[in-house]
Amino acid sequence: MAVSEKRAPKARFKPIAPPEPDLTPEAMIARAVALRPLLRESQESVEAARRLSDDMNRRFVEAGFYRAIQPRIFGGYEFGVPDFMRVMMEVSRGCPESGWVLSLTAGHAHLFASFPEQGQIEVYGSDGEFRAPGVPPPSGQAVPVAGGYRVKGAWDYVSGCDIATHFIGGALVLGPEPRGSIVVVFDRKDYGIVDNWNMVGMQGTGSKRVTVEDMFVPDYRTCAWTNAAGEMNTQRPGWSLHTNPMYSGRTVPFLVAESTAVVVGAAYGALDVYEEIVKTRKAAFPPFPYRSELAEYQHNFGRCQTLIDTAHAAAIQVGEQYMELARRQAAGGPPFDAAWERRLHMIEQQCIHLAYEAVDIMIRTAGTSSVKKDAMLGRYWRNIAVIRTHLAHQSDSTAVNYGRMHFGLPVIGRM
Repeated sequence: MAVSEKRAPKARFKPIAPPEPDLTPEAMIARAVALRPLLRESQESVEAARRLSDDMNRRFVEAGFYRAIQPRIFGGYEFGVPDFMRVMMEVSRGCPESGWVLSLTAGHAHLFASFPEQGQIEVYGSDGEFRAPGVPPPSGQAVPVAGGYRVKGAWDYVSGCDIATHFIGGALVLGPEPRGSIVVVFDRKDYGIVDNWNMVGMQGTGSKRVTVEDMFVPDYRTCAWTNAAGEMNTQRPGWSLHTNPMYSGRTVPFLVAESTAVVVGAAYGALDVYEEIVKTRKAAFPPFPYRSELAEYQHNFGRCQTLIDTAHAAAIQVGEQYMELARRQAAGGPPFDAAWERRLHMIEQQCIHLAYEAVDIMIRTAGTSSVKKDAMLGRYWRNIAVIRTHLAHQSDSTAVNYGRMHFGLPVIGRM
């Protein structure tokens, strides 16, 4: 079925109303801004606990953050990509680790919108509660059986698995001939957690290993991810369920938007701390002016502000462009193709580079006390440094593959 061909949900399905039907994006963003002081205050305890606290998870639920991008027929608010990113930026400005968990569990409602209709109806249930970290690369194995698959596997780096209601994991389909991979949605009761997360940064995300023993999964709770050649599947059964073309846009740029928003928000948070430092600490030599009175620090602050503002503007523009590309495709216009997928991806990666460059300036010039284990600026720096190691943030491979595609050559690998 073409993207533009839409149909209503089956008659037996009763749409779920969102908790606050009149909630606006502006109101949700304001809630995120209001939470920033508490998020900032909680950074140390989140890092020590090595997971998002139950209290903060409850606050996120009550604020509606997890439902920001969730389809409205399933109890979500169905805000656009730019507004989703703005909420995640504001939360991450207060606490990057909490923002990461939020963004990577709330955001995967976009991925889940491509699953078969019956799977979406079953998983959202009667209340629409959905917090689902995901690891699409095939770390599991799926054996085809009547009506579905026998699936088992172990997936690392599952951020937010402690507070999740579900998990989406990739699995390689086994058989006599290569068949590619699928993504599978599991209920919380069906997976175990192995605590193997011990990093220099992002410790509070609880990005542990998730394990699934041999279990039957019906085919309607799976979705084709890649074909035998490793190429991303571009036709998903769930797209026909949703009238909003946003859900039929390319998956990778949206997934990377989740983490880009966190990094940009974290960089703003670091700048908040840096400003406090230069306004309250004096130079080491007579006449001991405040650092904010020195041209060197004025330049540093201005440079960092510019880098982060540029990253912010580009990230929001990616969100706007994503929406427009999806709308044009749904209206029968030019396709939202692999070339556009990589162009948006490369801009997101550049946003991350710009944000990190700003925080690197801050950490180099704020003084050695800022890299103490409990220093807040050091925590922002460590967190962003760890985020940059993510496979999807490696801009060299993405740029090479975009160039190869542009010149008519096959891509190398997935990114």
